[in-house]
Amino acid sequence: MSDYNQKLQNLMQQVGISSFKALSRAAGVSERQILRLRQGKLEQMRLDVLLKLSQVLQIPLSELVASFLVLSPEYQVSSVPAGQNHHSSVPSPQEIADLKQEYERSQLQLQQQRERLLQEFQQSSLQLLESLLLQWPTAAVKAQENPELTAVKILPLVQKPLEKLLQAWGVQAIAPVGAELPYNPQLHQLLEGSAQPGEIVKVRYTGYLQGDKLLYRAKVSPIL
Repeated sequence: MSDYNQKLQNLMQQVGISSFKALSRAAGVSERQILRLRQGKLEQMRLDVLLKLSQVLQIPLSELVASFLVLSPEYQVSSVPAGQNHHSSVPSPQEIADLKQEYERSQLQLQQQRERLLQEFQQSSLQLLESLLLQWPTAAVKAQENPELTAVKILPLVQKPLEKLLQAWGVQAIAPVGAELPYNPQLHQLLEGSAQPGEIVKVRYTGYLQGDKLLYRAKVSPIL
């Protein structure tokens, strides 16, 4: 096993990969697959896994196979009749070409799927913001033409679409602006001064949670 470890580490060093775990992440294969390669059990590994490793290690697949394949005595070159493969697990050039083509096709399909999901996400978001997109430019021009136009009349154009969008995404405000509540450093950020957990503070800028995930802490000030 030490020989295969050293071979693999030499290949990793050439491409700047420092550990087997890093190789696993870079290639998108499990550490168990890496262990099989280190143990010389290449014949137990799938061709797509070997292809990913060869791409990350920047060596031809055939070279990777030749370096790590263990041949039993009956399959040594001297005992194999001419015209036969040395080992049934060694992929032929055509198999390698077919596998590369299939891998490239799957990568293209994944990219197309990502683009389609992104478009669907953008379209659903735009639908929620429809009233804002249609009415806000007109409202902005009216406000410039009439400086006395109160903000109260324009506020619903922004507030309602934003509330719909946040609700659709499962985003909730930590506390409304102006609320007075016990200071929690996990959820609140002090704008000034100091406060101990549990002391009453006032919310100056609201923060947001998405489910159990904290997006932004609410900005608060101590009550003097």
